[in-house]
This record gives sequence, C-alpha cells and structure tokens, in this order.
Amino acid sequence: MTKLPKTTTIELDDSQDGWLTIWLNRPDFKNALSEDMLDELFEILAILHKDNKKRGVTFRGRGGVFCSGGDLKGFEQMTQVGDKARGMAHKMSVVAGNFFKLIHTLPQITVAVVEGSAMAGGFGLACATDFIVARKDAKMALTEVLIGLTPAQIAPYVIQRIGFQKTRQLMLLAKMTGGEDALKMGLADFISNDEKEMNDQVEKIKRSVLKGGPSALRSTKKMIEAVRVLEQEKLIPFAADLFADCLVSDEGKEGYGSFLEKRKPDWMRVIKS
Repeated sequence: MTKLPKTTTIELDDSQDGWLTIWLNRPDFKNALSEDMLDELFEILAILHKDNKKRGVTFRGRGGVFCSGGDLKGFEQMTQVGDKARGMAHKMSVVAGNFFKLIHTLPQITVAVVEGSAMAGGFGLACATDFIVARKDAKMALTEVLIGLTPAQIAPYVIQRIGFQKTRQLMLLAKMTGGEDALKMGLADFISNDEKEMNDQVEKIKRSVLKGGPSALRSTKKMIEAVRVLEQEKLIPFAADLFADCLVSDEGKEGYGSFLEKRKPDWMRVIKS
C-alpha cells in the first residue's frame, strides 16, 4: 500500500481494494480551498500520478457540503499589496489550472460525490473528475461573475461535460443548478435521493471499475483525452501504441486468457507481480 502523508485540512481513507477517498475537511468554512488545503491536495495528487496500484479516487466533503470554492479572504488580502496584486493573481490562477489538470489527468478512475453545495472552484473540482454522483438536493453554481471574477480555469472542464451553450447559461447567468437539472444536462452522471443511495452508487461504480484491467483503464483514460486534443494523423499511431502495449502485457495475457479459459481474471495477481 502506498505510504500517504499526514494531513490536516483533508482526510484520507485508503481502503484495501486500492481505492482512496479524499475528504475535504474544513466544514466550518464549507470546505473552501484554502492555500493549506491546496498544498496538501497537490502533494496527494503528485503521489497518485506515480501510483500504478491505486485503482480509483473519490473526492468528498465533510459536514454535508462538497466545496464552496476558493477562499475569498485570501483573494481580498491579495488586492492589498498594490502593484504586485495582478502578478500574484495571475500566478494563483495558473496554480488553479494546474490543480484541475492534475485531477483530470489522474491515471485512476475519479469520482466526485456532491452533496450540499459545489460552488465556483468546488464546481470545477467536480467537473475535472471522471464521474459526478450528486444528491437530488445538491446545489451547484459558477458564481464568479456575481463578485466581479471569471471562472477562467474551470471553463474547459465544464464545456467538455455539457457543451458551450449550456456552459454560457451557467457562467454568464450564474445559474444555480439542482441535482435533477444537473443530471438532465449531463453535468452529473448519477443522482441519488439520500445518503444510502448515494453511497450505493459510489460502491457500484467501484465494483464496475475493479472488474476492469488496471492498466487497460489507465490506457483508456489516455485514449479518451487524446481524442479531444490530438490531430487525426497523430491519433491513429497513438491508439495503436496503447492497444499493442495492452495486448503484450501480463495484464492483457491474463485478461484474454481468462476469457478463453472461462474464468474471472485475477487482476490482483498481475498487480503484485
């Protein structure tokens, strides 16, 4: 099992089946993304990017709230340093962009469990994951324009999920979206009525993921992203490399060998080898 660091603003629940749950743990501040929390999240994300045994990651919030976004007190303090403010703001925005990118490109399957509210940067965190499980009574919004800001680094992940026109509604009108509407527009992947149903949906995702080959899932995530960013002439050889690597790997041999032998694949044996 990967050794994880001690943390104060987040809690780490590392299960034996290779699944990590990251709890945002500043409930008194609606789990706002403080500088300390971001530092701890960056450390964990860097570890996960190098971890070939971890199968999935779930992001949740303590206190019945997912995440209220950035820490506005930090924003206010930044504007009080005179001519340096713009440079500091630019640097902070780049850090935020790298944060969302690290989540989006994690090799593990990622799930955001949204209950209570997911606002601004918290909304962006959720959209950067592979799947969003939302409570029916959850509230999600990009409220930046209401306080004179723009959801700049969040935009790519929202557009990728729901398209340009629906993103215009959310960003330009600061439209509040409930769980049911989020499901209808494709923002949320699954909707639940209560805590039990929400936890059951997360477990169902985990069971589905654990049936797949670990390396195959990582390669498939790379392929999905490549379709979005690579030109066609580069995409075909890239896809061929991914497929060939899977086919000749021990995992691939275990996978199609188990199918021919009519048994379940033993992914844990391959991981440990």
